[in-house]
Amino acid sequence: MTLIKSISGIRGTIGGKEGEALTPYDVMKYAAAFGQWAIENSEEKKIVIGRDARPSGELITNIASGVLQGMGIDVVDLGLSTTPTVEMAVPAEKAAGGIIITASHNPNGWNALKLLNKKGEFISSDDGARVLEIADEGKIEFALSKDLGKRIQNDTYIDYHVDKIVELDLVDVDAIKEKNFKIAVDAVNSSGAIALPKLLDKLGVTDYEIFFDEPNGLFPHNPEPLPENITHICGEVEKGRFDLGIVVDPDVDRLAFVGNNGEPFGEEYTLVTVADFVLKNKSGNTVSNMSSTRALKDVTLKNGGDYNASAVGEVNVVNKMKATHAVIGGEGNGGIIYPELHYGRDALVGVALFLSHLAKFGKPSALLRAMYPNYHISKNKIELTPDIDVDKVLEGVKEKYQKHPINTEDGVKIDFESEWVHLRKSNTEPIIRIYAESDSQNTADAVANKIMMDIKDIVVDKVEAD
Repeated sequence: MTLIKSISGIRGTIGGKEGEALTPYDVMKYAAAFGQWAIENSEEKKIVIGRDARPSGELITNIASGVLQGMGIDVVDLGLSTTPTVEMAVPAEKAAGGIIITASHNPNGWNALKLLNKKGEFISSDDGARVLEIADEGKIEFALSKDLGKRIQNDTYIDYHVDKIVELDLVDVDAIKEKNFKIAVDAVNSSGAIALPKLLDKLGVTDYEIFFDEPNGLFPHNPEPLPENITHICGEVEKGRFDLGIVVDPDVDRLAFVGNNGEPFGEEYTLVTVADFVLKNKSGNTVSNMSSTRALKDVTLKNGGDYNASAVGEVNVVNKMKATHAVIGGEGNGGIIYPELHYGRDALVGVALFLSHLAKFGKPSALLRAMYPNYHISKNKIELTPDIDVDKVLEGVKEKYQKHPINTEDGVKIDFESEWVHLRKSNTEPIIRIYAESDSQNTADAVANKIMMDIKDIVVDKVEAD
């Protein structure tokens, strides 16, 4: 069983022993700590909660809500919702913060408490550290009977979210309507099955089919929207009835597309494509994290903007976007952040901007994908065991490749002449991620495999030395 306590939230497998997994006790403990942090940092005693469709979500919502009410905090419960919807609801409600109950791309045996500040953005590293400190101290103060908080059900915020999207200047509803797109959607039996039909209806798309449309949290495949996991919708689009396939993850903050030929765009090219559209209509800069494709930099420079890379993690991307006045940014995992709407990864605004782009492009979606630089990323991971000292592994790799340009802002990123490789410890799983990029898949795989062999050698050498 696994429990990962990080500055951005608490994530773990459901069931098991307290402190070793995401048990009801752990939900209570960390929800109370977050409530205490909210009281320390805001005069508003209100927190917004929303969840994806995982079977454990309702239980966790009830526990977290009850604890917060017991602390005198009102809870606005959005029920089944999306991560970006909760992010938008927090400032709309003038709340002290928000809790999103979702483990994002993890299987449905996982869940998490993802924590937001009063702006509806992920809490900072300092605030996250304070929440963990409060949880460890355990000195939570609860309210008297007369001061208990209320629980307010509000299921209108997805509609609010969609309305704000269609009001954006770059979202061209008339152009989308005129094209009469035929669209297939993989909603992975979660909140996208609720949100995407509302969005497509408002955008004037009348011919669409939602696959896996039952929001019961029983994911029909691995819910991470990678090419190897979305073969069903690729097959449906390849049959020729659809102009485009759309895939979202369980909490609808990651987005992937399938061209009319049934071929995935690749999750890296979600941001690249949408950013190109934004930059063609609005001058400015872009940001993505270090593990994202260099194609975004190419597109940004071509459109006259500046590109900057951040450490991995949405909060780091957002901070860099604010510092560089980026007009769009995100992550190569299919996460789009469009600050004109809000500072959070949002698949729904990504769909609206993409369809506006495709409508104005006027050609099949597969040809749109072919317009962009064709890089290939090899994404790999090594499971962590107690005998692996990650810091020593990273130091060993850094020493081995010291003659090459190295960035250590987030793990170790090595730039070769035509390739790069980035390795870092995951914030959400007990693994080391190894990403490599080149202009051919074989070369990217070879670079990643070489680094993984280096890591294994370093681990063996350390064990033998001990």
